[in-house]
Amino acid sequence: MLREFIAELDATGDLVRIRQPVSRHLEAAGLLKALDGRPVLLERIKESAYPVVGNLFSSRALVGRALGCAPDALVGRLAQAIDHPVAPPLVESGPCQEVVQTEPDLDALPILFNCAQDGGPYIASAVVFAQDPQYGRNLSFHRLMVLDERRLAIRIVPRHLHAFLERAGGELDVAVCIGLPIHVLLAAATSVEIGVDELGLAQALAPVPTVRCQTVELAVPAEAEWVLEGHISTRELVAEGPFVDLTETYDLVRQQPVLTVQRITHRHDAIYQALLPGANEHKLLMGLPREPTIWRAVNAVCPCTGVHLTQGGGSWLHAVVGIRKQQETDGRAAIMAAFQGHRSLKHVVVVDDDIDVHDLTAVEWAIATRFQAARDLVVLPDEIGSSLDPSAEPVTRRTAKMGLDATAPLGQARAGYTRVRWPEVDVTAFFR
Repeated sequence: MLREFIAELDATGDLVRIRQPVSRHLEAAGLLKALDGRPVLLERIKESAYPVVGNLFSSRALVGRALGCAPDALVGRLAQAIDHPVAPPLVESGPCQEVVQTEPDLDALPILFNCAQDGGPYIASAVVFAQDPQYGRNLSFHRLMVLDERRLAIRIVPRHLHAFLERAGGELDVAVCIGLPIHVLLAAATSVEIGVDELGLAQALAPVPTVRCQTVELAVPAEAEWVLEGHISTRELVAEGPFVDLTETYDLVRQQPVLTVQRITHRHDAIYQALLPGANEHKLLMGLPREPTIWRAVNAVCPCTGVHLTQGGGSWLHAVVGIRKQQETDGRAAIMAAFQGHRSLKHVVVVDDDIDVHDLTAVEWAIATRFQAARDLVVLPDEIGSSLDPSAEPVTRRTAKMGLDATAPLGQARAGYTRVRWPEVDVTAFFR
C-alpha cells in the first residue's frame, strides 16, 4: 500500500527526505518541481503539523515498481483490470478513521499553494467517491480549491460525477480521499462506462479493503490517509481557478459548485499526498490510464503492440501507437481507432512493431524514413478537442486533429525500410 511503498523507497535510498521546515505557500511546490521524477518527503511544513509526500509516481519506472511489474507491462496490466474487475471487500474498521474531526478545519491540512497566480491552495491528489441509486459507486479525480476552513470549489467536467449530481437534483453526498496507493489512483483516472465501479479495477490490480464512512452512505479505502466527508451543491457557484493543468498552462476560470466538508477522518500520523499540477506525476496519473483504452480500440482493427501518451503532449494530447501491420490500410485504421479510444487526443503517430513507442528518437526516425505527408497524413479539420488545449477554439473547443502513418509498406518493398543491425561487441573486454 502507500505507506509500504514509501518505506520501500526510503530503505533503498530512493526517497528524498527534506528535514528543514518548508512553507506550503509556493516553496513546497518549488521543491517538488526541482526534484521532479524523484519521490520527496517534506517532513516539516511550517503551517501544518502533518508531513507532505510528493512525486511518488512521477515516472513509469516508479509506477511499475509500485505495481510489481515492468514499465512496458503497465498497459497490459491495466487492460486486464478493466476487462476483469473484482469487487473490493468491506471491513468493519480502518486506519483512515483513527482520528475523527466533527468540526472540520481544512486549514490544518498542509494543502499546497502551488503557483503564484493560482486561485488559491489546491488539493490536486483527491479522488472523489460518489454513489448513485442506479449506477452504484464512482471514483474520479477532481481538483479542489480551498475557499475557507470548510468549503472547496470543485471542478466537475461533464462526465459521471456530473451525471450523478444532475440525477440527484444538484445535491450530492461525496467522500474525498487523499493519500491512496497507485492502483486506486490509476483506477480512478481510468475511463470506463458509467455504472462500472472503478474500485473493482483497483481490486483487480491489488487488494483494497473498504470501510463505511460516518456521515455519508459511501464505502472508501480503509487505508486512505485522509477522508473528507461532505456534500456538493450546485445552488452556490463560485469562480474556480486559475489552475495549472497538464499542458503547464493556466486553465480557464469557471463558475463551479461548492463542496462543503462535514467531517474529516484520518490516520493518527497522517501523511498528506500532494500532486504537483503540470508535473510528471500529474501527467502520468492522467495519461497512463488512457493508454489501455487506446490499446483496446486499436486492437479491434489490427494487432496493437504498444501505446505511449507522450510527456511532451502533456500525456494527454499526443500518442504513439505501435501495430503489427497486416494490411496496407492498417496504419490509417489505427489512427482513426486511436482517436476513438481517447477523445481528447490531438495528434497520433502510428509505427510498426520494430519501433519502441517509448523511444521518441526511434519514432522520429520512423517519421523521417517511412512517412510521406501527401500519402500518409490524416487530417480531421473540425473535431471536438480538449479543454486543456489552449490553441483550440476558445468557446467550443473545436480543433483540428492529425494522424501520421509512419509504417513501412508490406511485401518486398519493406526490405528497404529496415534499419541495419550493428555488430554487438563487449566493450569492457577492450578496457581490461
